Amino acid sequence: MKTLRTPDERFNVLIDFLYEPRYQEVDGIRIHYIDEGINDSEVVLLMHGEPSWSFLYRYMIPLLIDAGFRVVAPDLVGFGRSDKPTEQSDHTYRKHVDWMTKWLLSLDLRNITLFCQDWGSLIGLRVAIENQDRFKRIILSNGGLPTGQQRMSEAFSNWRELSRTMTDFSIPFIIQGGTTTKLSKEILKAYDAPFADDSFKAGARILPSLVPISPDDPESEANMKSIELFKKWEKPFLTAFSDSDPITKGGDKFWQELVPGAQNQNHITIKGAGHFVQEDRGQEAAKTIIDFINGNP
Repeated sequence: MKTLRTPDERFNVLIDFLYEPRYQEVDGIRIHYIDEGINDSEVVLLMHGEPSWSFLYRYMIPLLIDAGFRVVAPDLVGFGRSDKPTEQSDHTYRKHVDWMTKWLLSLDLRNITLFCQDWGSLIGLRVAIENQDRFKRIILSNGGLPTGQQRMSEAFSNWRELSRTMTDFSIPFIIQGGTTTKLSKEILKAYDAPFADDSFKAGARILPSLVPISPDDPESEANMKSIELFKKWEKPFLTAFSDSDPITKGGDKFWQELVPGAQNQNHITIKGAGHFVQEDRGQEAAKTIIDFINGNP
């Protein structure tokens, strides 16, 4: 497998994101992550989706650190400062789950509260339910575990088709389209920083096509098994979807009804936020995590 590594100088001008880069090698691939704070008794794991990276969490990380938590935010393989396999065929749903599982185990993370969104949930929920002893709580925002049996939103179908056909796969255009906030040129440049040219975008281009949309998808059965396991998940589980995401809107009700640990929780709808809730209402999302942990000791 051929991989590319984004030159460090492309990350020299990041706004509000001056954290020390850390790296862990998995299957010959260098995975980048942020690791701040020292409280191993409460680890907050922040998992991003596509085509973003851990920069997405810059409004949330300081608040979580100040609240006394250890905060860990990885970049998925193919994104951020992590290495980028160059062929779309190098990326499969299973590989991404395996890569992040091995990364988590290699760091021996425990006592985890997971906050996941978009592909961070497709991968993160699988990692959590397959390693339940390491996780204490889960917060799901604008995501889920598609099995191919659900009816996908028109917005997602349009996005999937667009990702396949766009000649210019513009990361700034995609990020801005998923937010309600008008983003500055500096912020959009930071989201574009990991992708020096189109050869770095294999993962970003293919992930929408890896979402299971039919029961015969290679990962449909694995996701169905995970959902069956979540029917027995009694640890605290919270949904924090935004009100202005056409892709996942309404998906929170499924999890509220499915998961035993979601019963009697103060599920919230974050108002005024689009798909990238961390960008639009990051401080509110961070406060939600803090309140959830403190309310479920």
